Amino acid sequence: MSDRLFSPKKAEKLLREERRKTVPVDKVVSLLELNGNEKVIDLGAGNGYLTLPIANSTKERVTAVDVQMEMLDMLASRAEGEGLQNIERLESRVERLNLPDGSFERAVAAFVLHEVTDLQETLREIRRVLNENGLLLILDWEKVESEEGPPLDHRISSEEMKQAVEGQGFTVETGRLNQAVYYLIAREN
Repeated sequence: MSDRLFSPKKAEKLLREERRKTVPVDKVVSLLELNGNEKVIDLGAGNGYLTLPIANSTKERVTAVDVQMEMLDMLASRAEGEGLQNIERLESRVERLNLPDGSFERAVAAFVLHEVTDLQETLREIRRVLNENGLLLILDWEKVESEEGPPLDHRISSEEMKQAVEGQGFTVETGRLNQAVYYLIAREN
């Protein structure tokens, strides 16, 4: 995983206006189907690009998970600046979460699953922390050349991701934010 991690030195890049065009926050939050009372886990939260808008959309706890404490510290600073107090930070790999089974109604894994060393193990772990009516939203880079995103050989195509997620017992709906970014909405069968 280490050779694929996003560098905290580039963290401000995640908050640029151009990124809002590529990954529109309002669209992503709407895909989570939040009613305002769901516990949400944001896997690979980074500096909180999605975490903060999600925290503004639910009264419940949002757990921001990232392997890099430096990114979580940036997230905490941004959350404090917005007066958000329903965000917990957890420094952890997404493959092994020190959280109880069925803790969350929603999970989002945005641009992180291409970084893990074992996709199936990670998907099992995500399924474990979701409750039985939970929803998993995955955003990632399509396996096509694009100006943004990781190298092509680090990417997982939407079809490969769909098969992997279905292999863990989810029903999957797929879509695109644009040519380079896809999403999957996964629910338990």
